[in-house]
Amino acid sequence: MDLLAALGGTAAAWPLAARAQQGAPMRRIGVLMGFAESDPNAQHLVAAFRSALANLGQMEGSNVLVELRWAAGDTSKMRTFARELVELRLDVIVAQTTPVLRAVANETRTIPIVFTVVSDPIGMGLAANITRPGGNVTGFMDAEPAIGGKWVQLLKDILPHIVSASLLFNPATAPSLKFYLPSIKDAASALAIEVSEAPVRSRDEFEGIIAAQAQNPGSTVIVMPDGFNTTHRDLIIGLMAHHRVPAIYFNRYFAESGGLIGYGVEFTELFRLAAGYVDRILRGNKPGELPIQLPSKFELAINLKTARALGLTIPTTLLATANEVIE
Repeated sequence: MDLLAALGGTAAAWPLAARAQQGAPMRRIGVLMGFAESDPNAQHLVAAFRSALANLGQMEGSNVLVELRWAAGDTSKMRTFARELVELRLDVIVAQTTPVLRAVANETRTIPIVFTVVSDPIGMGLAANITRPGGNVTGFMDAEPAIGGKWVQLLKDILPHIVSASLLFNPATAPSLKFYLPSIKDAASALAIEVSEAPVRSRDEFEGIIAAQAQNPGSTVIVMPDGFNTTHRDLIIGLMAHHRVPAIYFNRYFAESGGLIGYGVEFTELFRLAAGYVDRILRGNKPGELPIQLPSKFELAINLKTARALGLTIPTTLLATANEVIE
């Protein structure tokens, strides 16, 4: 009888344990994407984040819930969704792109924020320094200042007779040009290239700006890091092809979509790393004590089909260094 009683007691305890586990608080993670939901590359980034979370034991639907929002390069949506996520009293929010980070940071100084695809969080006033941010914001930068000079040099390698380069960006959504301009201007000055700004504030303005570049022989465009540019990637690439304007883009996705050349950070890795910081914060780490990390992996993609359409010959030395050559 004692053995049966003991077994009965153990069996009775099982549902209690199960109920205790079920009663554990579900941790909630917000993700505010600056890119569009319809963008397959953006979907790939979110999938990488979710997969990395699961590998760390943060199982969606089991012990974590993810509140996902898509702003599609629209600053009004960014502010609305940022306020909405903060009102949900989440445990941590992932903010993708500079204007999204700004929108979320304006809404909370207490909820931990992990950013990705952001260039200059210190310049934005959101972190004291790289090593110890100090507040509620930390994450993974998508560039370092010298990359601007690399864009200029790559254009020169492809177009020896280049005379000017225009920087295409939306002032409302792009990171501050101050982050990139010193290296861009230094490289341009050394190569006798004139640099100008080409701000665009709505999709209807792309046509006129790109068409104007086509009127000047030796003109090129640097499509700057900007969620607005990403959202309108296909439109920009199509207009560049139509007007036969050579351009370099800040990410390989543009080259894969038909752009001439893309050079920048590998975004997927940033999202995997962001999942690691989210996991650490959920386990008790403070964001202000997690160092902001600089990018370490850059990718070069060249679209040979586009080059041929523009009548350009890509140097074999440059092709040999590319991570991806699109035929």
